[in-house]
Amino acid sequence: MTTTSPSGDSVHTVVIGAGYAGLAAALSLVDNGTDVLVLEASDRVGGRVHSQRLDSGVVVDHGGQWVGPTQHRLLAAAERFGCATFPTYDTGDHLELWADGNCRPFRGAGPVDGPGVEQYVEATEAIDKLAVTVDLDNPGATERIAEWDSETVQSYFDRTVDDADARRRLALAVQGVWTVEPRDISLFHLLFYVASAGGFDQLMETAGCAQERRFVGGAQSVALAMAERLGEKIRLNTPVTHVEHSADGVRVDTDRGPVYASHVVVAASPGAAVRIRFTPTLPPSRNRWMERSPMGEVSKIHTVYDRPFWRERGLSGQATVYGDRNVGVVFDNSPEAGEAGVLVSFAYGDRQRRWAALPPAERRADILATLGAIFGDEATNPLAYTEKSWPEDRWAHGGYAANPAPGVWVEHGATGWRAPCGRIHWAGSETASVWNGYIDGAIASGQRAADEIIAAATP
Repeated sequence: MTTTSPSGDSVHTVVIGAGYAGLAAALSLVDNGTDVLVLEASDRVGGRVHSQRLDSGVVVDHGGQWVGPTQHRLLAAAERFGCATFPTYDTGDHLELWADGNCRPFRGAGPVDGPGVEQYVEATEAIDKLAVTVDLDNPGATERIAEWDSETVQSYFDRTVDDADARRRLALAVQGVWTVEPRDISLFHLLFYVASAGGFDQLMETAGCAQERRFVGGAQSVALAMAERLGEKIRLNTPVTHVEHSADGVRVDTDRGPVYASHVVVAASPGAAVRIRFTPTLPPSRNRWMERSPMGEVSKIHTVYDRPFWRERGLSGQATVYGDRNVGVVFDNSPEAGEAGVLVSFAYGDRQRRWAALPPAERRADILATLGAIFGDEATNPLAYTEKSWPEDRWAHGGYAANPAPGVWVEHGATGWRAPCGRIHWAGSETASVWNGYIDGAIASGQRAADEIIAAATP
């Protein structure tokens, strides 16, 4: 990889963004014999997936980190490049902390006799029944899209779930997966997302589901291997400011000079893509789609210990937190051999905004107080503490994904979601039909965009 872009380059396809979508598009094109140049604004590849090796040698994932058994594209890439995985630690009791200070052990979705569990399960089963009617390849053809895209998830829960504790469970589920509040997204977007994953439990559970395995070298290890394969075709520290496009080709402007190409794949984070200037202006539906699909709000906080002490007490390290605390979910993020103990805490939506507004010392104290309430005093004295606030990331502008506001799917989805705009093609996890919002979906989107370009070149 290089860190400069000489003036006046000419290639067949420019890919904007070296996250998993951009890397997958570039690899597919290179495998097809197509000349490619990837322009990445930041100083690294991986996008919203970022692994860091701490001074102790422990690797922590600040962004996306898990892979499930049905995420075939990510698993195939990991196999291609020899990136090993290991099972997420899932042995023992999970815990849930309620506002009254009661900390209950549970397995699965929640304690059998826990507050609101019965109606929570009924509600998720009802969601699954609705989700199977969504047309994933042509969402606009879904029979009830206008009805469902006109209702927020919050109003749907208020209308269909009587038990307040069940609604609290459902709200945390929405915060944890979509990193927004239930009021922020439509019922249709929730159903589409659930359908793209293969069911509600696929999004929530560990064994056999989206959180089943982790990467030995961190989730960025696959992206780094993909980038090594692409070599000098990737240029870092090269943000794109302007794309000029016509029937004859595209010109991509950076502060290091222009690049001319036949096609361009925009695989930047939606939060970054919306800030690129296009001449002529993009079609209204594409503009509206980007403008009305804000990035989610999430922070990940890692605390490192000399050992995973919670396992000694028969605990999995997984916890859910209800009430006014800023932490929503906790996972055991220790390395495979358990030579160190690592807990990762998540703050989403309203919780994230409250927490991020605190001074650094108060943020740390807030996280440790919650971990202490769940796991005891030992959790309040970590050897290391790190935090990553994705809304403050210069190029991602949030995470995990962008979420179209209520009404956007029905108003602009047909041509604004991922339809090419002439020689401009769109990639990114948000444009995937399967595993939308996940690394696997990002890879699928890049491969689809590459296929569009390859098809366009076929006589």
